[in-house]
Amino acid sequence: MKQWIEKQRYLIDFTLASLARRKTRNLGLLGVYILLVFVLASVALYTHALRIEAGKVLAASPEVILQRLVAGRHDLIPPGYIDRVGRIRGVQKKEGRLWGYYYDAVVKANYTFMVPNAGGVEKGEIVVGPALERSRGLAAGNGISFRSYSGKLHTFIVADVLPQASELVSADLVLMHEEDFRAFFDYPSGHFTDIALTVANPLEVRNVALKLSAALPDSRPILRDEVLRTYASIFDWREGIVLALLSAAILAFGILAWEKASGLSADEKREIGILKAIGWETGDIIKMKFWEGLLISLTAFLVGFVAAYLHVFYYAATLFEPVLKGWSVLYPRFQLTPHIDGLQVATLFFFTVFPYAAAVLVPIWKAAITDPDAVMRG
Repeated sequence: MKQWIEKQRYLIDFTLASLARRKTRNLGLLGVYILLVFVLASVALYTHALRIEAGKVLAASPEVILQRLVAGRHDLIPPGYIDRVGRIRGVQKKEGRLWGYYYDAVVKANYTFMVPNAGGVEKGEIVVGPALERSRGLAAGNGISFRSYSGKLHTFIVADVLPQASELVSADLVLMHEEDFRAFFDYPSGHFTDIALTVANPLEVRNVALKLSAALPDSRPILRDEVLRTYASIFDWREGIVLALLSAAILAFGILAWEKASGLSADEKREIGILKAIGWETGDIIKMKFWEGLLISLTAFLVGFVAAYLHVFYYAATLFEPVLKGWSVLYPRFQLTPHIDGLQVATLFFFTVFPYAAAVLVPIWKAAITDPDAVMRG
C-alpha cells in the first residue's frame, strides 16, 4: 500500500511539472472552468437557500386559507360566513383577516396594507417595513400620506419600523389599525379579506379542505403545502431561466473542454513518446494523464464552489439577485442562512469533474499504445 501511495505521489509531482510547462494554456482553461462552476454553484446555492427560507417563513402560516369567490374572482368574506366555517368538523380555530394592496405612485411600487391579528397598532399610526422605510426616507415619528382609491387623502404617523431580520417577508408591509384599514379601503363593517384556519389534526388538513369545498361551494381553500409547492416551482422556474440564459456559455465551455481533453498537441504526443521510450508503461502514462485531468477539474470545482459560497452567503448573490428574488422595485435586504444540500453538491461535482477527467483517457490511451518512434515522428 505504501509503495502504491509513493508511486501515485511521484505521478502527481510529474503531472504538476508537466502542467507548469504549458501553464498559459492550462491557466486559461482553468479560469474558464472555475467561472462555469462558480455560476452553476451560485445559482444552485442561492435557490436552495431561498427554498429553505421560504419553508421557514411559511411554517408559521395558516394551515388553510379560505377565500370566497364571486364569478371566479376573489371577493370579500360577508358577515356570518366565518360562523358557517366554524361548524365544520376538524376546524380548531378560525380568524378573519384584513389585508390589501396599494400602489404608491411616488416610488412606483405596491405596498401590502394589513391589520395585525394581535393588534398593537394605534389608530392613526402605522408600522412600516424596512424597504418602505428606505424608499420613502421614513423614521419613527414621521408623517406620511396615502391617497386612497376613492380619492381621499389619509395621513398616518409612523410609530415604528419592522426589524431588519424580518425583511424577507415585511419589506413592503404596512401595518395599521382596523378602523384605519376599513376607512382607507372602504371596507364594509363585518367583512374580511379571507379566513385563516387552524386544523386540529394536521393529517386531516386535506379532508377539512374537501369538507369546506362541499359545504361552501363558493369558497376556495388554499393549503399551506400547496403554497410551499408553488414557491418551490417559482424558484425552480427562475433557476431554469438563469441556466437557460447561460446555456450558450455552458455549451461553449463544453466544446472547449472536450477539444482540450480529446485532442493532444504535438508537444504532448512527443512527451508521451519519450516516456514510452525510456521505459514508462502504458498504464503509468494513462494514470499520469488521468491525474492531470482530475487535478484541473478538482481544482476548478473547489475554487469555483468556494467562490460561489462566498458570493451567495456573504455578498448576497449580487450577480443573480434581480432575477432570482423577483421583486420589481422594493428589493428586500436580507442575509441568507448558509444551507448546503449534499445531493446537490454531489450532482454538481459529478457533472463538472468526472466528464472532463474521463474525457482525457481515450486520446491518451490511443497515444500510449502507439509505437514510441511513430508517436515522436507524429
